[in-house]
Amino acid sequence: MFGRKKKDKTPKAGGGQLQVVRDAFSLVRKENPSALAYMALAFVAVFILGIILGSVLGHPIYFGILFIPLGILVAFFLFTRFANSAAFGSIEGQLGAGASVLMGIRKGFTTTPAVIVNKNQDMVHRSVGRCGVVLVGEGGFAVRQLLADEHKKTERYVPGVPVHEFIVGDEDGQVSIRKLQKKLKKLPKKLSPNQLREVRARLKAVGGMAMPIPKGPMPTRAPKNPGR
Repeated sequence: MFGRKKKDKTPKAGGGQLQVVRDAFSLVRKENPSALAYMALAFVAVFILGIILGSVLGHPIYFGILFIPLGILVAFFLFTRFANSAAFGSIEGQLGAGASVLMGIRKGFTTTPAVIVNKNQDMVHRSVGRCGVVLVGEGGFAVRQLLADEHKKTERYVPGVPVHEFIVGDEDGQVSIRKLQKKLKKLPKKLSPNQLREVRARLKAVGGMAMPIPKGPMPTRAPKNPGR
């Protein structure tokens, strides 16, 4: 009379989050195997601290149990730091790494990768946010000319809108890929939400070029004190 109830094949949110953690764990183990030892040492150190403090106060077992969740929290904090570092390290030096980091900013910015590319694979990516338009270059010396050309073109489409330029790299005057997200988020907001929508609509017609983006988990925010 009644048919068999179909199973809901929609993936559960918890499973998706668990898979993200698994992927991050695998990446950390691959990029920095000693990170797991540091996490274990951090947990043990916190647990021993709890035992010592408990012994002084006359309740070593109670404080030892109490400090177990704190040790897990400290270990997980280290894990997130190692995961961020491993994620950046896994794409550093790859074609389109800058675009991957820019697209990892989930809120406030819309990124179009490779709006201009030359034959040497030097390229410029464009991000649009409340700060205005951000042009990010990747490549050799010729990328400066690409930035200049894209800057002029952007000013024609959205006159009066602030245009910021950055070049990804570790040399003087460049921005490390590990600090790129943080750099964009620190830019002062100049556009209202209505102005931002108008700027995005105008630049949407300009488009960009299709290009490969390095795969792998990317942080949604820049790590604190990156590079240290």
